[in-house]
Amino acid sequence: MEYLDRVSINDIIKDLKLDIVYMPEGKEYYVASQDLNRTGLQFAGYFEYFAYERLQIVGKAEYNYFSNMDSDTREVVLDKFFSYEIPALIVSRNLEVKPDVIEKAKKYDRVILSSRRNTTRIMNSLSSYLDNKLAPHTTIHGVLVDVYGIGVLIKGESSIGKSETALELIQRGHRLVADDAVEIRKLDDSFLVGQSPELLRHFLEIRGIGIIDVRSLYGVGAVKTSKKIDLVIHLEGWDENKYYDRLGLDKEYEEILGEKVEQLVVPVKPGRNTAMIIEVAAMNFRQKGMGYDAAQEFTKKLSDLIDSK
Repeated sequence: MEYLDRVSINDIIKDLKLDIVYMPEGKEYYVASQDLNRTGLQFAGYFEYFAYERLQIVGKAEYNYFSNMDSDTREVVLDKFFSYEIPALIVSRNLEVKPDVIEKAKKYDRVILSSRRNTTRIMNSLSSYLDNKLAPHTTIHGVLVDVYGIGVLIKGESSIGKSETALELIQRGHRLVADDAVEIRKLDDSFLVGQSPELLRHFLEIRGIGIIDVRSLYGVGAVKTSKKIDLVIHLEGWDENKYYDRLGLDKEYEEILGEKVEQLVVPVKPGRNTAMIIEVAAMNFRQKGMGYDAAQEFTKKLSDLIDSK
C-alpha cells in the first residue's frame, strides 16, 4: 500500500485557482490532512482541541463576527491563532483581509489565500481535491476496462493476452480506462477507483503492432478517464490438472488497499473467446447485484428435483 503523505500548497493554489493574499518567499508549505477546519471557535478565543494541522477556512459568519471584535482582543486572538503551524488560511467570497491579519501572518510566516467561491463551494472543492490526493493508492499491473458499466480489472502474467482482450472489448463497444499500469485510489474508505497514469492514458500496447492510440482510432466514446473497480478477472493458461469452478458457487476475492474485490479465474487456451467470457462475467456480476444469482437458482432447482424424487 502506498500513500501520498502531503500536498503542496502551491499545487492547491494552481489546481483550485486560489489567489495569494500573503505567502512568504523561499519556503514550501504542505498540508497532510484531508479534513478542513472552520475558524469560528478559534476566532472566539477557544483553542482547546484546535485542529491546526488542517487548512483553515474563513466564511462570512466568522469574518463578520471577528470584524466586530475590539482591536485588543483581535490582536491577542490573531497572535495565538498564527502561532500554530497552520498550512494556510483561506478566506472565501473574496472578503477583504484586514491589515492586522496580514501583519500576524508575516510575523509567523503563515500563508493567507483567497477564493471567489462561497464557503460551501470552496470547502466542497477542497474536500474532494484532498480526498483524491491524499487517498491511499497503489499501482497494479493489468488492464482496466468498463464493460456494461462494470469496472473490470484484467490481470495475469505477461503475454497472457490482457491487452488483446481489451482491444476486442473496445471493438465490441466497451471502454478502455488503463492499460499496463492501473493507478488505484481508495476513496471514502471503501471505494476503489482506477485510472491510467497520464503518460499512458488512452494508449494500448499490442504485441506485433506496437502502441496504438485508442481515442484516435475508435473515438472518445471508447475511452474513460477513471472507473470504480467492481470485478477482478485473472487470466491464466489452461491447466488440465487444475479444477475450475463450473457452477459459480465458489467466490474468491482479491484484496486491494485493504478492500476485498470479487475475483474470477478465467483459463485461457486457443479457441476460447476471452473477451466474450468477460462480457458475460460482467453481465452476470451486474445481475447478481440486482438480486438474481443463476448458480444459486440452478442449485435450488436441482435440490427441489432431488427432493421430489
